[in-house]
Amino acid sequence: MKHALSVTRDADFAAWYQSVIAEADLAEESGVRGCMVIRPWGYGIWERIQRLLDDRIKATGHENCYFPLFIPLSYFEKEAEHVEGFAKEMAVVTHHRLIPDGKGGLMPDPAAKLEEPLVVRPTSETVIGTAFARWVQSWRDLPVLINQWANVVRWEMRTRMFLRTSEFLWQEGHTAHATADEARDETRKMLEVYRSFAEDCLALPVVAGEKPENERFPGAVATYSIEAMMQDGKALQAGTSHFLGTNFAHAQNIRFQNASGELELANTTSWGVSTRMIGGVIMVHGDDDGLRVPPRIAPWQIVIVPMLRDQPEDEALIAYAKDIQSNLAGLSALGEPVRALLDLKPAKAATKRWGWVKKGAPIVIEIGGRDMAGGNVSVIRRDRLYREDGKLDSQVMARGDFEAEAPALLAAIQQALHDEARARMQAAIVPAGDFAAVEAHFAEGVKNPGWVEVQWARPTGAALDAVVERLKALKLTIRNAPSDAAVADGACVFTGEPAVERVLLARSY
Repeated sequence: MKHALSVTRDADFAAWYQSVIAEADLAEESGVRGCMVIRPWGYGIWERIQRLLDDRIKATGHENCYFPLFIPLSYFEKEAEHVEGFAKEMAVVTHHRLIPDGKGGLMPDPAAKLEEPLVVRPTSETVIGTAFARWVQSWRDLPVLINQWANVVRWEMRTRMFLRTSEFLWQEGHTAHATADEARDETRKMLEVYRSFAEDCLALPVVAGEKPENERFPGAVATYSIEAMMQDGKALQAGTSHFLGTNFAHAQNIRFQNASGELELANTTSWGVSTRMIGGVIMVHGDDDGLRVPPRIAPWQIVIVPMLRDQPEDEALIAYAKDIQSNLAGLSALGEPVRALLDLKPAKAATKRWGWVKKGAPIVIEIGGRDMAGGNVSVIRRDRLYREDGKLDSQVMARGDFEAEAPALLAAIQQALHDEARARMQAAIVPAGDFAAVEAHFAEGVKNPGWVEVQWARPTGAALDAVVERLKALKLTIRNAPSDAAVADGACVFTGEPAVERVLLARSY
């Protein structure tokens, strides 16, 4: 069967991923290593993610704000573990003016050197913590619940569009609380917001749980994550939520007077998701014809393609298509008005059809003169593109029937993409009773091995370092300890000691 993309997932998954990004007009190289231009279709998906998630964040009581892109270096130096964790990725501004270099180019002006270097925001705990220290004076000022949508810079050595870029877009939530219990509850609550958002809106099945000690956010007491399985069996950390305890409050002097008049340190949290989620959508839902966008996050859910022939009858066909577009826009699907686009670009209908197939529009309807004469439309569902005989599955439907069924059809596509991905993930998570079974499962040459669930004793210190080294030899990491896993009832596969929980091992992005 011939597909729209020149490379298949099975032949070369990494090349296929890049091909989807290019052919679906999601993003392109910018001329700066590790930075990308997000094109309108890709950015439209991000806008949908942003809008839907922002509503959920605000529904939990958080307010949006904005903090500067530039952060004084001294802010990071207050929290040693945090700065150590990000030091190798920081971009630093040292001068504020350029002058001619005498060779036809430009150079930093030595006289314009900053008194203190400024770090280009890698994350905002330090600058927001400094603000919290000003805002929080009494227990009456707590909790502080804020969120910001911003860009961040982490100077990555190995970059891949959407998954790991030097600059990326995200939201970062930051909160301060009177007690550790309140802060822990906040951390878990926001993880659940991410889990339900991924499942409900991205059709992305995920596993929520706590990260091991060695995978914690720098300076955190506990880190929780949602992990998604890509079609090649690798894991993608799709979102994190961190309980920071009083570590940052101590460094940044976030203190408050409690009801008894005593000074206490606040407990803080931070949590975030990024444009990495788009990479997850590509690798979970894409196929050999391009992207498949879940209807909830599709900028356009239904694309109408009239078969124009540059003839006088085109006018009637366009009017017919516009009437359908208008009727669809008056409908509601998945809790929002239907988003329908009429594609009148001057190109062949087949070219436009396959363009929208590669972009992953959930439904493409084609309308020719014969369709109009019969009061019909030809409907293509992106989640099931072909019939059993390998031919394009384009179903002729009465126009009225399609308009009436469109909302249910979009809901069915959303559910079908989720169910397909969940079945694939569940089939690819297997238990291993000892480390030899782990080694055999991830042996060289095994394609798309998926994940392994093992029991472990939560070793720390040198014992944990030894575990990390054993896993590194297999290119594995501990993803998280699933919150819904069965109770541990055996021995740790690494130490032989009684296990306290179950964890997932996987190769990852």
